[in-house]
Amino acid sequence: MKLIRLVKAGIQALGSHKLRTFFMMVGTLIGIAALTVIMAMGAGTERAVMKRVSVFGFRAIMVMAGGGKTFPPSGADSVVTLRLEDVDVIRSQVAGIEAMAPAVQARGATFKAGAAQSQAPVFGVEPDWHVAWEWDVQRGDPINGEDVASLARVCVLGQSLRQALFGDADPVGQFVQVNNVRFQVKGVLEPKGTSPMGSDMDNRALIPLTTGMRRLLNQEHLSQIRLKLKDDSQLEEAGERIRAILRERHRITPPEEDDFQVRTAADVAKVVRGISGTLSTLLTVLAGLSLLVGGIVLMNIQLISVSERTKEIGLRRAVGATQRDIFHQFLAEALSVTLLGMLLGSGLGWGIAATLAAFTPMAVALSWEPFALGLTEGVSIQRKIPCDQVGAAAREQIGAKLPGVR
Repeated sequence: MKLIRLVKAGIQALGSHKLRTFFMMVGTLIGIAALTVIMAMGAGTERAVMKRVSVFGFRAIMVMAGGGKTFPPSGADSVVTLRLEDVDVIRSQVAGIEAMAPAVQARGATFKAGAAQSQAPVFGVEPDWHVAWEWDVQRGDPINGEDVASLARVCVLGQSLRQALFGDADPVGQFVQVNNVRFQVKGVLEPKGTSPMGSDMDNRALIPLTTGMRRLLNQEHLSQIRLKLKDDSQLEEAGERIRAILRERHRITPPEEDDFQVRTAADVAKVVRGISGTLSTLLTVLAGLSLLVGGIVLMNIQLISVSERTKEIGLRRAVGATQRDIFHQFLAEALSVTLLGMLLGSGLGWGIAATLAAFTPMAVALSWEPFALGLTEGVSIQRKIPCDQVGAAAREQIGAKLPGVR
């Protein structure tokens, strides 16, 4: 009961000095608001990363022509060492493959349908492409074995490309010109969304692999190989095995650089996180510093408050209050200001984050973590301030002005 009275007295003291209370609170409020927005952006980014990785496929491995550290590889179009023979060797020597789909790619093919025109990548694929990518057709038929065997001039359009060429009309059975080669549309892919690198995956077309290699691109080498494993626990082992096979077949020895890249879902997630990770870390550190500054401001104002309230403190000591009672009173004031600032800061931060989510393309996800983090830091700061400094200042001020009270 005594503690409750002390807490009430501390809160009443704050209410009687509203401007001072506001300045004590503003540092914590701004720090928590900034931390809330930053962590909401970080959580939203993480959610967006996982969504993009799910588009890539959690059991998928991509083998792409071209070396270096960029993804997709730079200079991949000029690399001619990835071939169908590599596909056969990988299929025979790597265990746990559920589906495997070699492909060739023309990055900027021109599509024409009537008066409409658009540009999009076109992929020459085999029937297993739909299984390896877990990507079916929404209407019409997929690329099949007969199309590949007969070098058929048929294509399957992505949703974005379909919209650009045909609008809302059904394109199945219609004809399009792909780099001045006439193709008949036999299907439309399901919508897929954005790739891990941020490109529109629905802006594409599929044609049979043989048609792409011999009729459209006139090449014998592959652009990429897509593998889907039966078990995602085999990803790392399978990736290393594929690297070893291709280095041997392409006669690559250290310190020569690989002329291919092998990427798994974990690699893609690492690349995407790296884009925003540094900035998020920097902003989080700045928000933490703002919390620390808010605590220091609160400490200084509390010290000033002690010097202004020496008579009140002396009177309380004279009527029986102990040093611990005085400490509890100032602690209650400090914690009350901190908690109120956190509540208001969290509300402000959530409001800003919700506004960003509503009016910008920024990925935002709200959570309780900023409040919990701020509470831990704020309480630890305020717990030390009144005990070590406010209490000492109180004793010094009282001793100087009221010598009879200790």
